[in-house]
Amino acid sequence: MSEQEKINGTGIARLKRAMRCSIQGLSAAYRSEEAFRQELLVCLVLLPLACWLGDSNVERALLAGSLVILLIVEILNTAVEVVVNRISAERHELSGLAKDLGSAAVALAIAHAAIIWLLVLFT
Repeated sequence: MSEQEKINGTGIARLKRAMRCSIQGLSAAYRSEEAFRQELLVCLVLLPLACWLGDSNVERALLAGSLVILLIVEILNTAVEVVVNRISAERHELSGLAKDLGSAAVALAIAHAAIIWLLVLFT
């Protein structure tokens, strides 16, 4: 067994640890990011609607999936911001660029979800 396997565990133990880390990450995003809380609230309202409004399983999957992608991108954006802030509190052109790119990714995810919802519901 390698040192990495000893640290992270294997099999079910590794899966339990990974799940615990994932729950901690979701909890941290919820506690620290207002944007994540807002998007989560929107998702909690729209996910049941996606199941009701979609005419087929494919439409339901598209509607729901677009919302889940938005949450994923928001968490990744938060991770970028946390790492940039951890590296230095000083203003730096590349730090600003990293944060702007993360924000752009969230904006694209929102546009993606909106387009999918409009296409599914109005075509």
